[in-house]
Amino acid sequence: MSEIPSRVPAVRVRVANDAAVADGDYVLYWMIANRRTRYNFALDRALDWARALGKPLLIFEALRCGYPWASDRLHHFVLEGMRDQAAALSAGPVGYFPYVEQNEGDGSGLLEALADRAAVIVTDEFPCFFLPRMVAAAAGTVSVRLESVDSNGLLPIYAGERIFHRAVDFRRFLQKELPSHLGDRPLADPLADVDLPPWHGLPESVTRGWPAADLEALLAPGGLAELPIDHEVPPVSDEGGARAAAKRLDRFLDRRLRRYAEGRNRVTDRATSELSAHLHFGHLSTYEIFEEVTRSEEWTPWDVSPKATASRSGWWGMSPEAESFLDELLTWRELGYRFCAHVPDYDRYESLPEWARKTLGEHESDARPYLYDLETFEEADTHDELWNAAQRELVRDGRIHNYLRMLWGKKILEWTPSPRVALEVMIELNNKYALDGRNPNSYSGIFWCLGRFDRAWGPERPVFGKIRFMSSDSTRRKLDAKSYIAEYGRQASLF
Repeated sequence: MSEIPSRVPAVRVRVANDAAVADGDYVLYWMIANRRTRYNFALDRALDWARALGKPLLIFEALRCGYPWASDRLHHFVLEGMRDQAAALSAGPVGYFPYVEQNEGDGSGLLEALADRAAVIVTDEFPCFFLPRMVAAAAGTVSVRLESVDSNGLLPIYAGERIFHRAVDFRRFLQKELPSHLGDRPLADPLADVDLPPWHGLPESVTRGWPAADLEALLAPGGLAELPIDHEVPPVSDEGGARAAAKRLDRFLDRRLRRYAEGRNRVTDRATSELSAHLHFGHLSTYEIFEEVTRSEEWTPWDVSPKATASRSGWWGMSPEAESFLDELLTWRELGYRFCAHVPDYDRYESLPEWARKTLGEHESDARPYLYDLETFEEADTHDELWNAAQRELVRDGRIHNYLRMLWGKKILEWTPSPRVALEVMIELNNKYALDGRNPNSYSGIFWCLGRFDRAWGPERPVFGKIRFMSSDSTRRKLDAKSYIAEYGRQASLF
């Protein structure tokens, strides 16, 4: 059997190997990016296979310790999500196997052992970080069919094989293409009333070598101390997991959405959703956010303009606040995901547009007003108190205010010996400290500072050339940054 009746659109399913479906004991959902049990096309697909084959379903969620920038901060956030999964799946017919490596390499062979008993494997399509390489490597070692399923956004990342270099061009494409996909939605609660053979557990031959994680022990104070990860980057106050994500979404809709259009760039207003970390780790789906926003707007698809104008407002037929938010959630977010899916070197300097590389190259030897090394940047010890405050927010809270994130990157370009060094510094600091780092969106933000998804600007300036310029002085005046600097200035503790 190679095809089954499935509610998941074919454009979202990719077969990763040439192996066949086997007569195994269960269907295996290898959960690596969509770490949730709601609004998840990959889970829907796994359930479709389980129904078609008359097999139990096992959800396998693992956490390695050898991934780049592994730290207490990232581990803790993921583990809180795994705890939510365990609670949600504890009383149902679907099996859940959480595994956390105690030492690098301990998990080697586990997926193959699970695959040996599986009929088919479904996993998540995620176009960034080490995940594509991991799935490709697994596809060559497992003995059964492996499918990856795209549940990243409302528009499938492989709908229309095009790379877009400007947001306006992608927005026009999105407005033309998206209406035909809006009816294809993942199930809100796919595990409700599931009728599958019950899960009876894994054999001792598997659990003896790879015991299930004790999530409560790992989340207890000091629970991560023995793991070989970076303990200098502590957890943040924001909680991970599906339950915390749902609360944060409710808060945004109730208190912040109506202020979003005017307040998202004000450091004192706190009108942003602060959902990016939950989206990155898959604790929350864009579909759930979209459904909640449209419900609050009393919107239907008939309100959409029939003409793709590429305008940031007016096309949806919603309030300006909702349309401003959806432009960030859909246009900018999905532009970044599509770029990473279609450009393998998305994280390399060479992926910048030709005009940006040319102008940066022409100004690489320009004198810099200041030069700082990575350590000085990391310790927020530059001459600029506003920049230092943004870096301290990143280190302490795992995020930077939306507007200041742009200034943060622009100044690193201005204060490093070359744009390549600037890129290395931005990637290192962002991926180490930001909860939403290591993500297509975060790479979009970093590379935007160097010209990706932007255009040439004048007048031509030293160091920047035709790259868009930002100054701390104008940003201070625009944002009224005194209270922000007071909160994250030198007197504030980093942890």
